[in-house]
Amino acid sequence: MYRFVYAGLLAVVFLLRANGQDTGQLDASPTLFTVMAAINAAGYDADLDSPNGHPLRKAIRAEIAKRDIPSLPALEEFFQKHRRRTDTAELSQYISFGLTAGGPPGFAITRRGAEIPPDVGALNGLSPLLAAFYKEAGLEDLWKRSQRAIDQYIAHYHGPVIDAVMQVNTYLRQQTSGLTGRRFQIFIELQAAPNQVQRRSYGFEDFMVITPSPEPRIFDVRHGYLHYLLDPLAIRHQEILDRKKGLADHAQRAQALDDSFKNDFVQLATESLIKAVEARLDHRPGDVQQALLQGFILTPFFSERLPVYEKQEASMQVYYPDLAGAIDLMKEERRLAGVEFAREAAPAHVVRSAQPAAPPPPPLTGAAKTLNDADNLYAARELEKAKKLYLDALQQTDQEPVHAAVYYGLARIATLEKDPETAERLFQKVLELQPEAPVHAWALVYLGKLALAAGEREPAAKYFQDALKVEGASEKARQEAQQGIQQSSRQ
Repeated sequence: MYRFVYAGLLAVVFLLRANGQDTGQLDASPTLFTVMAAINAAGYDADLDSPNGHPLRKAIRAEIAKRDIPSLPALEEFFQKHRRRTDTAELSQYISFGLTAGGPPGFAITRRGAEIPPDVGALNGLSPLLAAFYKEAGLEDLWKRSQRAIDQYIAHYHGPVIDAVMQVNTYLRQQTSGLTGRRFQIFIELQAAPNQVQRRSYGFEDFMVITPSPEPRIFDVRHGYLHYLLDPLAIRHQEILDRKKGLADHAQRAQALDDSFKNDFVQLATESLIKAVEARLDHRPGDVQQALLQGFILTPFFSERLPVYEKQEASMQVYYPDLAGAIDLMKEERRLAGVEFAREAAPAHVVRSAQPAAPPPPPLTGAAKTLNDADNLYAARELEKAKKLYLDALQQTDQEPVHAAVYYGLARIATLEKDPETAERLFQKVLELQPEAPVHAWALVYLGKLALAAGEREPAAKYFQDALKVEGASEKARQEAQQGIQQSSRQ
């Protein structure tokens, strides 16, 4: 019981700690946001009309289309010169760039030589174009105005990701939520084509980028987190795995197996172990055979050995050499000799989802739809239309959280209209109701900023401190509150 509770606390730390390279975050990236806004403006239209896309994508495209952007023709030419055969490959290179480049306003590549990923090196010259576009298109303002939509989407992931991390930490008996000197980071990007999950490992940093989808991609998050924890163990004990490398000949027969696994036995062994762990966690023993037929040749061995691991007390970090060393070459040769591997890859929902996919959520109706439409109009800076819909939403329901969200929207409009008195009154109204955590935290941050602008240092600091205490506040709101505290102390 103690171990379970401890792992749960570590999962919370994993999500909420903003400092330290050994912790991870669930957040959005201003660099990725800018990259995606730029390629959308330059001609990236993949799945633009998909019902699984997010409205923010079209709202930002519409806003940028209204602006005079001198750098856009050069950006369009660059995009056309770097087209790829598939939409996924096209997105992939820009995801890599967004994870490698520095932040605004310069977006410079700080890595050198072999540290630069090949697909990023192929985009040489994008940084100055992006810097010009960022300034001319007013991306800093669009990024700030998009925070509510981003925070709302991230909120859907918050609890399930904590559960997934806790589940893995508990099973692997992880003493810290992560590895010292390493970083695991999840970014949500709403301007990309939907149903994409992309993972990168650069040195001591592991990234996942998730785009809109009908349901949270928690299986993929857990899969990525397992890689983050188990990849370093395989590399550390590569000498043991190399002694078992003769089994890789059987993987060459698996037509459905990607060549990256056929050419890297350490990677193949890790993926086999992860699939065995997932089958244990999800109580789906049939997935072990499915993984074997796809070419993950060590999954049956690991599946048989994991119950032995579970009965002893050591963590996976300590037990791993015994686990890898127990691979019996003769026994596995006999097991694999008669396997007839699948000719095609399994359907994505079989390989990537622990449970059957849930049906798409029903369309929004009533006050929820009105509020969502108002938020989209606010993001597009159509303030009068947004204000009207916010007021309409007030009349459509008596639910206090909805009313809190309405007053929050109206308060932000008042802020843009440079009416601080009305804005403060409306933000205070938000606090009197029952706002959801992201709205609660941001209302406090805004009140702190208004107080700071009025020279009221102590009330401002109190608002910022209260924002940090809101459980479930977004990482961005916490960062803004921290900065506010520092500003108030300087004043």
